[in-house]
Amino acid sequence: MDIKLLDAEPTAHEREAVDACLGAPASAWDGGERGSRRDQHLAYGGQSMRDRRHQLLPALQALQARVGWISEGGLAYVCERLDVPPADAWGVATFYALLSTTPRAKRVLHVCDDVACKCRGADALAAELEAKFGPPHAHGPDADHADVPDDAATWVRSPCLGMCDHAPAALVQQFGERPTEYAVAGLTMQTATRVLGGTLDAIPAAPFVAGRDLRLLKRVGAVDPASIDAYTESGGFEALEKALEMKPADVVAEVTASKLMGRGGAAFPMGRKWEAVAAQRGAPHYLVCNADESEPGTFKDRVLMEGDPFAVVESMAIAAYATGCARGFIYIRGEYPLATRRLQHAIDLARTHGFLGDDILGLGFSFDIEIRRGGGAYICGEETAIFNSIEGYRGEPRNKPPFPAEAGLFGCPTVVNNVETLTNVPFIVAEGGAAFAAIGTGQSTGTKLFCVSGAVERPGVVEVPFGATLREVLELCGGVRRGSELQALLLGGAAGVFVRPDELDISLTFEGARAAGATLGSGVIVAFDQHVDMTDVLVRIAAFFRDESCGQCVPCRVGTVRQEEALTRIATRKTFGGVAQEVALLEEIGASMKDASICGLGQTAYSAIESAVKRLKLYEGQA
Repeated sequence: MDIKLLDAEPTAHEREAVDACLGAPASAWDGGERGSRRDQHLAYGGQSMRDRRHQLLPALQALQARVGWISEGGLAYVCERLDVPPADAWGVATFYALLSTTPRAKRVLHVCDDVACKCRGADALAAELEAKFGPPHAHGPDADHADVPDDAATWVRSPCLGMCDHAPAALVQQFGERPTEYAVAGLTMQTATRVLGGTLDAIPAAPFVAGRDLRLLKRVGAVDPASIDAYTESGGFEALEKALEMKPADVVAEVTASKLMGRGGAAFPMGRKWEAVAAQRGAPHYLVCNADESEPGTFKDRVLMEGDPFAVVESMAIAAYATGCARGFIYIRGEYPLATRRLQHAIDLARTHGFLGDDILGLGFSFDIEIRRGGGAYICGEETAIFNSIEGYRGEPRNKPPFPAEAGLFGCPTVVNNVETLTNVPFIVAEGGAAFAAIGTGQSTGTKLFCVSGAVERPGVVEVPFGATLREVLELCGGVRRGSELQALLLGGAAGVFVRPDELDISLTFEGARAAGATLGSGVIVAFDQHVDMTDVLVRIAAFFRDESCGQCVPCRVGTVRQEEALTRIATRKTFGGVAQEVALLEEIGASMKDASICGLGQTAYSAIESAVKRLKLYEGQA
């Protein structure tokens, strides 16, 4: 189609960044030099250009990585290269929190102030940063004339960075010719000052893992995550070899027999999902590994990807073989630079050694994996929002039906599983579905990873068979922090529920959580001691949902804002008609969001707040 491009011109650096991502222009029709006689008689467009739309987000990310932000000139060049209308591309660029469309310094410190980091002093740290370096970056001057020195630095507030076991945490981005990104564990004012001054490099932070009879975590911290030889010596890729000697339907049958339920929160039977995709006649089939864990308090998938990346690759190859997928994507959240690097390294080595690519292990099966980085949008953890994001659109959920098994990524049958769910697959293939089902309970089979943070002695990831109690998981982390008195626990993350200290014997199974009126969600356990203001925590949770709502549906777009406003009025003692009336309003808003929102974000935005009101009796007795 004919599009009206912007008049702004890209800089040489911007042009180089985009070309490095997309390849050199083929003609004047996609940004190349004009004047070719051939271009006067031949146009490049139609299907060939539409097929490149999926490169929009990577191109925008490459542009920002080089110059620090997305200018009008840079955006115009991306639009010219991909034949995307500027208004459309602008809508994508402004959707993602990690992309900046206003001038910004090339060194940025993202300071997490979400629930777990808030419990570890993030608010006080942010106040010190503001006093010393000024307010966090929000917006800058418009247009291309702004001059930001190359050595300038700034800081921004950030939602959960998935580093809750090392709270308070931060993410550092250094843009330029050689862009770098790294996480900062245990952020202090001294560390932040060094980052903003450009004198601090990445400091490795080893994760704390614990549990009984470790399976998913057995290699984390024990096997070199960068060595494919170390992985194979520890039994890696044996399950893939066994699977490729089976019929695809037999692999699916073993997964079905295992009774494995999804570990991302929805708890959908994995075997049923695989069967549905394998049965589809349409081609191609796609596999998407959902590595966009952005639920506040969740970091288990990060630990798996950083500590055992080859297991993710092997698990995806088995899943692809069973369901007839020739291509896979790992959609990883943009705040996980180390996990991204290690996964890419694992993919490259696996391809070199014949575990990915054409004719894997000489057994006639071809499959390859591509990493796609998110741009800082919690909603992209929803399976259909991932499809839109990969395809180059705003990461908004789609209406269902059709379901992903029928029409998913690029309109084709698609399997979507998260990292923890997939990494159970090698064990199922190696041991058999029945053996896997014998672990845990009848309705909750296998082991489960729990992300424990907050007021505990050793925050980290705990692996236990389904059926362990909340008390046992806390004890594996050393129990409640010395000098602290447990006030409440949050199960399942911001979309989960609060439980009381007298409920520590809840059985951590899907059925046990349901019976207790709780949810396991993505495996979050955040402990709050007596020093935490729970009314402030609720306001932060509400602010999270307000910021992360994609705005597509009215119940969520308006409801999350009204919910935060009501909670803020209660917290600041400026209620309309008293606390009881505000609580009644919250109940009405919550019911509307739950019943009428398009996706799980709006449907669960009131869950934790409702549990604080009804289970913790947080506002009881307040006027």
